[in-house]
Amino acid sequence: MSTSSPRIVIIGAGIVGANLADELSQRGCTNTLVLEQGPLGVPGGSTSHAPGLVFSSNPSKAMTEFAQYTIEKYTGLTDADGVGSFLPVGGLELATTPERLQDLHRRAGWNRSWGVEAHVVDAEECVRRFPMLDPEPVLGGLFTPGDGLALAAKGTQLVIERARSLGVEFRDRTAVTGIEVTGGRVRAVLVGDERIPADIVVSCAGFWGTKIAGMAGFRLPLLPMGHQFAVTSTVPSLVGKNELPKGASAPILRYQDRDLYYREWGDRIGIGSYAHRPMPVDLEALPQYAAEEITDERMPSSLPFTPDDFADEWAATQQLLPELRQTDIDRGFNGVFSFTPDGGSLVGEARDVDGFFVAEAVWVTHAAGIARAVSELLTRGYADTDLSGCDVNRFEDAQTAPDYVSETSQQNFVEIYDILHPLQPRVSPRDVRLSPFHARQVELGAFFLEASGWERPHWYEANAALLDELPAEWAAPPRDEWASRFHSPIAAVEAWKTRTAVAMYDMTALKRLEVTGPGAGELLHGLTTSSMLRAPGAVSYTMLLDPAGGITSDITVAILDDETYQVGANSNIDLAVLSREARAQTSADPSKWVTVRDVTPGTCCIGLWGPHALDVISQLTGDDLTSDGLGYFRTKEVFVAGVPVTAMRLSYVGEFGWELYTSADLGQRLWDALFQAGQEFGIVAAGREAFNSLRLEKGFRAFGTDMTSEHEPTQAGVGFAVKASKKGDFRGKGALAARAASATKALRCLTLDDQEDIVLGKEPVFLSGGGSAAGYVTSAAYGYTIGRSIAYAWLPNTASVGDAVEIEYFGRRLPATVVAEPLYDPEMARLRGTP
Repeated sequence: MSTSSPRIVIIGAGIVGANLADELSQRGCTNTLVLEQGPLGVPGGSTSHAPGLVFSSNPSKAMTEFAQYTIEKYTGLTDADGVGSFLPVGGLELATTPERLQDLHRRAGWNRSWGVEAHVVDAEECVRRFPMLDPEPVLGGLFTPGDGLALAAKGTQLVIERARSLGVEFRDRTAVTGIEVTGGRVRAVLVGDERIPADIVVSCAGFWGTKIAGMAGFRLPLLPMGHQFAVTSTVPSLVGKNELPKGASAPILRYQDRDLYYREWGDRIGIGSYAHRPMPVDLEALPQYAAEEITDERMPSSLPFTPDDFADEWAATQQLLPELRQTDIDRGFNGVFSFTPDGGSLVGEARDVDGFFVAEAVWVTHAAGIARAVSELLTRGYADTDLSGCDVNRFEDAQTAPDYVSETSQQNFVEIYDILHPLQPRVSPRDVRLSPFHARQVELGAFFLEASGWERPHWYEANAALLDELPAEWAAPPRDEWASRFHSPIAAVEAWKTRTAVAMYDMTALKRLEVTGPGAGELLHGLTTSSMLRAPGAVSYTMLLDPAGGITSDITVAILDDETYQVGANSNIDLAVLSREARAQTSADPSKWVTVRDVTPGTCCIGLWGPHALDVISQLTGDDLTSDGLGYFRTKEVFVAGVPVTAMRLSYVGEFGWELYTSADLGQRLWDALFQAGQEFGIVAAGREAFNSLRLEKGFRAFGTDMTSEHEPTQAGVGFAVKASKKGDFRGKGALAARAASATKALRCLTLDDQEDIVLGKEPVFLSGGGSAAGYVTSAAYGYTIGRSIAYAWLPNTASVGDAVEIEYFGRRLPATVVAEPLYDPEMARLRGTP
């Protein structure tokens, strides 16, 4: 390594680490050392035995883009004979049940939303594409012609050679024994007695990532697990068909109804199974091989095959592919892969260890794309593709506990090919995080769904009695079976009561951060798009941006006193960002120290909203909470029923009222007092389904769904949060004007023309007469107040109010119209005035 900065050490030379080194070198960052414990030719990790499947279909736009880049890059990685490292054989997902066939239409919609060619085909076409199939059980399939097989080992060697030629150093047969961290920052990597100075350390160690992260004092939520892969004996029809030893010409095949996948393996068939019992792997129990002992057939990540776990799947395979009845299982192994609590990758910088990055739980499909994103992150501070969905800091602390990681990762293994609804809750563990109102919510018959470990009511069965009183114009039309899951018509009652009477919402699960110290205002002023150097009592809705002006979060900041700010954040990612910046500012100028603390667990919040909200709270407090006493986007300390409360005049549902914060120990007392006082005014407890409907009627955005770092504020419809009057600089400010001027997409509000049509999100949207998707749906809900389904969608910025569009829902085109927003109370009279 040279002596210039930054000095980067990458741990692991598998497909992720090697591609990261290559991507860095392509950006001129060659002061890089890659350490690999095995031999470079066969490192012995997951890359060495991966079957190489690259399937683009994914509900995540980001992960689809990563897959597309892997295809593009490996196609261009050619050897001396000009042969690439990707076999474009296509991908074919089978349906053998009506439910699966229906789901393939949904998956095709994802592909079209993200710009990937995909076709739902009939059984005859499936057999034409994969002649070995028995057509009898096949109802249809999803064919993605651009998918195929990455030759992972070959491509990895080619990028190693290229990175080396540009100055990157690779050292194999070198085991990392420690990571030196002082002052909250990585300083060096230890290899036995050798100390290698480093400014940045990136763990690309695969399933060994937990061990490497532990050396840096970071708990990585990852579980190594065994996954069965078998190869048949010679298949007669494949003899002489495929030139390469592991080559293929037929599409990779997924038989998800039986948790199986297949690929041609020269003149044999390779079979992967997720149908067996979960097989967690103890790193300490892995076979120990000297580097010179590792071969293609003998490596730490390849455990002995367990035939009993494969017996039923082999029988199912011979039913689906009758020719395989002439073959046997020639060999097999249980390969070790990485799984996480939500099934996603782990990418980014550790919250409490500056300079320590990870790119873990990354499969071959996404490897090159994620490597590119991490290289962008390291060299310029942001990635072109939104990383929030795979940010390593997205999990709550309770979700990184070993027992939680183990149980949820095993559940994800079992469900990997299941048809899962967007609202599908995990079965276990549940009741991990409960608000102080939980007992009361149970008494009211709350139907709970889980998010970030929190139990959150989606509606209350106690309100079913009000369905008979619901005016006809508020009642929602019947839904199809899919849209009816995790839905109740009771949500209409709760929306109606919020708009016409008063409702209580449990807002406890929303992340709350306390930023304190003499430098708190300066820190937040430099990171947000609003002025934070204001008098106490002010509240701001504002943006956090990356250096390119992309939205990394939308937050609410309340100034409680000169040195105390309460931040309503989106997730632990915001906690990581603010904590990191606070450390940097405090280190640079100790007189402007800042601390950031997550106060969510010790506090709670009730949203009290509706035209009778003031009538209710006036019975419980002597403080003036009228518009004169507490204006819109203002906060003050009050007492409600003897409970000290921080009241903020905010509303995410578009009705007059407050967010009422208190300590967790007093939460139930506050709930009881408000609920009792509200009885004469028709108060109800209301859940997330009504909440989401009301916020879309009001046009309020949700970060991570409606907008991400791929968007700047103006095109996302939140340009008002960038205050032109703000003095001083803030992150991303310099890039905003040019980025807004060059934007070609904008977030538009749509209503569906047919009152009975419902969509749920991520569906492709077509302009009138358009053959390919012009955009995609973000948030969607039925608008009970307006009597129409609402969908927000990213569309070309030429799309204007009144334009006709179509939304593809399970293969059907539903007519919709671009409409002016907000749909409810555009004059803001309900929010700003006293009812």
